[in-house]
Amino acid sequence: MAMELDDRKVTILKAIIKTYLETGEPVGSRTISKFSDLKLSSATIRNEMSDLEELGFIMQPHTSAGRIPSDKGYRFYVDQIVLEKDSEVTEFKDMMVQKVDKLELVLKRMAQMLATNTNYAAMISGPSYHKTKLKFIQLSKMEEHKLLVVVVVEGNIIKNTMFDIGENVTDEELLNLNILLNSSLNGLTIEEINLDVISKLKVDAGVHRQVVELVLNEVAEAIRAGGEDLQIYTSGATNIFKYPELTEGERASQLIGTLEHQEVLQEFVAEVNSGTEGESGIQVYIGDETPVQSMKDCSVVTANYDLGGGLRGTVGIIGPKRMAYEKVLRTLQNLMSQLDVAFKKDER
Repeated sequence: MAMELDDRKVTILKAIIKTYLETGEPVGSRTISKFSDLKLSSATIRNEMSDLEELGFIMQPHTSAGRIPSDKGYRFYVDQIVLEKDSEVTEFKDMMVQKVDKLELVLKRMAQMLATNTNYAAMISGPSYHKTKLKFIQLSKMEEHKLLVVVVVEGNIIKNTMFDIGENVTDEELLNLNILLNSSLNGLTIEEINLDVISKLKVDAGVHRQVVELVLNEVAEAIRAGGEDLQIYTSGATNIFKYPELTEGERASQLIGTLEHQEVLQEFVAEVNSGTEGESGIQVYIGDETPVQSMKDCSVVTANYDLGGGLRGTVGIIGPKRMAYEKVLRTLQNLMSQLDVAFKKDER
């Protein structure tokens, strides 16, 4: 299908469809000529629109001078979106692999440096995505009453789920749902998909509001999936033995066990982040304030580093309640500055 269209026709067809999606009104050549990147006369655009109509990508309703997309036009538009999104995700992944490979090395060294400088245990979480934006949704019919939903969010996180919708959806209705979901949700974070957005989506989906509800659940799950494989680097666990109050009974083995247990540390990082609501400042948890049971006899000082683009991680220092707080705070502040120089500044 794409072979039938040269670049100019593709650009004009996209402009027609985008304008029609926004206005719901037939689109004329004068409207299209106002697109800044076209630089074509109305006469040239009229000729191209005639060709697009002859090829079946647009049609002229009633006797109006404007055109609207045909099903074939919508199909081409959606297929183009899929290609563009695939390309974006691949480029983003390649860029982040280089950045994260370098970062992993730096984080391991940072954890060692923190433990050595403070004489406490240290942990640093690898980067994960916060306020992650939705990039693309694709609904596909696999068999009667069954849909496959593919959700792509920033960071190349892709979630595929099959679900039973208990109703039949025609190809045309599915196409309209894809356009509705992508035009309404693309570029939004989970925080921005609020009740107003959801309510409007359900109204626009009409009889297929149940499908929208199922898709929104999958979007939320995909965005939350960013932290599931969080890597956490630790160092200095044996420093715990330097403090008698942390080595009584089973305390030391429990604490060291916690520092070696990725899942517990992931939960700790999630708790810390949910409590700080994205703040990057330093937080101090003393005794019972600490989210992890085995750290109740400790003080934990944390800070979030920010690499830009929603890519963030958490640094933590774990020691006795009689911690040298001034030294720890100063050490963390220096670390934040070093990470900022090493990554955020040189990416600009």
